[in-house]
Amino acid sequence: MSKKIFWIVGIIAVCLVGIIVLTNVQTESAKIDYEGQPYLGEESAPVEIVEFGDYKCPHCGEFNSSFVPFIKEEFVETGKAKFYFMNYSFIAFDSTISAQFAEAVYEELGNETFWEFHDLLFANQTNASGKENVLTEEFLKAILLKVATQEETEKVMEAFNNDGGAKALDHDMGIAKGLGINSTPTIYIGGEKFTGQTLDDFREMVEEAAKNDE
Repeated sequence: MSKKIFWIVGIIAVCLVGIIVLTNVQTESAKIDYEGQPYLGEESAPVEIVEFGDYKCPHCGEFNSSFVPFIKEEFVETGKAKFYFMNYSFIAFDSTISAQFAEAVYEELGNETFWEFHDLLFANQTNASGKENVLTEEFLKAILLKVATQEETEKVMEAFNNDGGAKALDHDMGIAKGLGINSTPTIYIGGEKFTGQTLDDFREMVEEAAKNDE
């Protein structure tokens, strides 16, 4: 195992504590509606991996920076799985603002720009001094301008101010409520909640989901 993998394992062991401690350890099967959701990977990939997250959640930020690259490399880029992000926004008032804004970005500018914005939003949870950023409309606009033109940004702002993204956010929250989700990040693989503790557990669950899809 490479030093890189050892490093990832160490980070993930910390990151996944939020999932392991705060979720039911029993396996739960669920039918999740993925239609119209942003995702990474090939449409033909047999397994769906979905993160329910909150842009204000520090564990989600750690997950995005440390575990998602592993998911991309091992499962998305090899065509084994698609990776989705759905909102479970519950931590603070700006959890809802940022989630709706991100949905407006997806609706107006498409999948690629959404993911660029998504990654930057998690990367900017705190400022240079380590203080938590408040995800105001102006802050979100500034982040979007890093990956979109002024014209594209104004298009998103107009949509957002006319409730753009609200319906999509409500849809995500309805799915999360139906699944009984109460913490973030919560991960589902092939319709079952991930409750493992290691990369091997994750890999095994993806492989099992792929077999079940055959």
